[in-house]
Amino acid sequence: MKIKILTGITFFICVTFSNAQELGIRFGSFSDNSTAIDAVFDFDDKRIHANASFGENYLGVDAIYDFIHKPLGSEANLYWYTGVGATVGIPLKSDVDFNLGAVGEIGLEYRFAGAPIVVGIDYRPTFIIIEKTDFDFGAFGLNVRYVF
Repeated sequence: MKIKILTGITFFICVTFSNAQELGIRFGSFSDNSTAIDAVFDFDDKRIHANASFGENYLGVDAIYDFIHKPLGSEANLYWYTGVGATVGIPLKSDVDFNLGAVGEIGLEYRFAGAPIVVGIDYRPTFIIIEKTDFDFGAFGLNVRYVF
């Protein structure tokens, strides 16, 4: 049963991420994992920033609505962004708790002129509400994405 659920979730993530305008990888700390598939779905000056991470204990999924995504000052290639969203940690072991919570995000990214590459850093404090209440202050990440 667990394999069927994980297969279904993985299929959903793959189909969802195949429609992204930016796709890459994120290195950092989140959902007890250190590497994730990183995707961005643009909507004018707002966007959805989503991650799917696979680790020893959890399959983690974050979906963050970045309500601000604007150039920083006069530098046309440097952007800042901030938003809020949801995080889910689906346990891969029976002795690990399910996690559901809220996540915030603030970050900087650089869009290379003449190349379809975006490199960014961000900070994501996370408040876990379900199964055990917890707050994670230290969730920094490095993003590298290809722009379609």
